[in-house]
Amino acid sequence: MDFEPWMLLVFPLFFGMGWMAARVDIKELLSESNSLPRSYFQGLNFLLNEQQDQAIEAFIEVVKVDPQTIELHFALGSLFRRRGEVDRAIRMHLNLYERADLDEEKRQQALFELAQDYLKAGILDRAETAFHGLNGTSHELAALEFLLEIYQKEKDWLKAIDITQRLAMLTGKSYARQSSFFYCELAERECADKQVDAAIVHLEQALAVDPQGVRASIKLGDIALASGNTQRAIEIWKTVETRDAQYLPLVAERLLNAYAQNGKESTGVALLQAYLQKHPSLDLMNVLFEALVETDGPEAAYQMVLNELKRNPTLLGLDKLLEAQLMKMTGERRGDVELVKSLIHNRTRSLAMYRCGHCGFKAKQFYWHCPACHSWESYSPKRSEENGLIA
Repeated sequence: MDFEPWMLLVFPLFFGMGWMAARVDIKELLSESNSLPRSYFQGLNFLLNEQQDQAIEAFIEVVKVDPQTIELHFALGSLFRRRGEVDRAIRMHLNLYERADLDEEKRQQALFELAQDYLKAGILDRAETAFHGLNGTSHELAALEFLLEIYQKEKDWLKAIDITQRLAMLTGKSYARQSSFFYCELAERECADKQVDAAIVHLEQALAVDPQGVRASIKLGDIALASGNTQRAIEIWKTVETRDAQYLPLVAERLLNAYAQNGKESTGVALLQAYLQKHPSLDLMNVLFEALVETDGPEAAYQMVLNELKRNPTLLGLDKLLEAQLMKMTGERRGDVELVKSLIHNRTRSLAMYRCGHCGFKAKQFYWHCPACHSWESYSPKRSEENGLIA
């Protein structure tokens, strides 16, 4: 760009305007800061140094001096809640909510903070009422998420389902998987109360919202078996392969027992062998191992495990191989193999755990709902050592 002489006149003008603006901003800043109590700056300093207790005391002094500091009331209430002093947080936010001079936006914010205080204090009925009072406000989405948390704690599954539907409408996201699990929880309770027809309805609703849901299918199969319809149970459980094949270990023993009841145990064993070939799984192998020992003897079980070890070498598989070998062994060498098996078995205890993919919590049994972080379907039905098995 060519330089023009008129620019020499413009540059000083721009510089002067910037200098004047800066002077005005600095004057306003100094004026505002001079009007703030010294305790305010002490509180900020304590916060920066992560000294919450001292910060709270300093801010309390500010509030006493200037009751109009609304934002400071909010900050102080949040500090109380984080520190576990929920009674003081409730008083602080309730005082704000009841102020006649508070505009509607601040009143909604006060109600939102108050609802969180009640939730932290475990006063769930008041928290629920407060969160419902935020419908149609800018806090509605967060309030619904908190309500979903409350209803799961209370095991109020119908209300939880209603909230997932509202969340789906509000966000455009799918909550189908969560809704499906809530229907399954309802069905589990109804089965325990002998309300089988109601349970079937809710399990079918679970599959309607989440057609790939495995849990509902497994439970429907259980109900069919309990009613004496063994063939129907088999048909339902076999759908697990197309829904999500990694869950086949959860129905393997069920299928085997159902086929045995129909006098077709060899057909059940053949089905599990086909599953294992296509979908490698240690639990599937274990069920098949026990079945082969009964139907074909230890040698057949040994050969099956040996073939699996060649395809997918694992310590858990080796432990099973040694178990099969011990069934065939006698004499002096048996003690040596027992020693090796004992050492390997002790080592595999940590490898035979199920692990939550959300929080990492390990458990000996499979959970649909993590007992630690409360996530749904966060457990893989595979053991810790199974990651990366080759089909």
